[in-house]
Amino acid sequence: MTQTNDDADIADLLKGFSTCAVANISDNLDRAVGARGIRPFHNGGTMVGTALTVKAAPGDNTYIYQALENLSPSDVIVVDGAGYEDRALIGDIMANIAESKGAAGIVVDGSIRDVDEISSRSFPVFARGVIHLGPYKGGVGKLNVPISIGGMPVNPGDIVVGDADGIVAFSPGIAKSLLEATRQQQAKEADILASIANGTYAGAYSK
Repeated sequence: MTQTNDDADIADLLKGFSTCAVANISDNLDRAVGARGIRPFHNGGTMVGTALTVKAAPGDNTYIYQALENLSPSDVIVVDGAGYEDRALIGDIMANIAESKGAAGIVVDGSIRDVDEISSRSFPVFARGVIHLGPYKGGVGKLNVPISIGGMPVNPGDIVVGDADGIVAFSPGIAKSLLEATRQQQAKEADILASIANGTYAGAYSK
């Protein structure tokens, strides 16, 4: 498929955010945007992609399988499972399918299983909890609709970034200016850390 200018712009933005810490991005979103209670289970590394959203019935993963059939490379499957933790919505097989199709990661506001396998690999998987009990099947759900995970709104196509500190999502419309501000903050913090290391730091840091 021919890459459009918009596709190229998004690809450049995703590459740029891959070097940014979630905490710094969050600071430049007025410290008001972030998914609470969602944590990483994979073996380290930053996740950056665009949201393919799933609204799932609590404990039911039917529509996550539909998302796997509809994802594009660099998509992050973001699942609003209503925070329900009594059934695992994905496991290692679904994570492997997503990775094989070029997904950037999976985020579940709910539970997962097969944590030993998931934690041994670098494919990004974020979730609220862990349980061995498998999911329900055949429930209602929706794809590519506005959702909420951990109290954070996520719209289809939003840029999603995750690291050891958690998850943040934002509109591509603000991504360029946000990336510039985040890079400026990270450069400032790097200078401060260097001054601490060489003994020249003289003043409180405020952002």
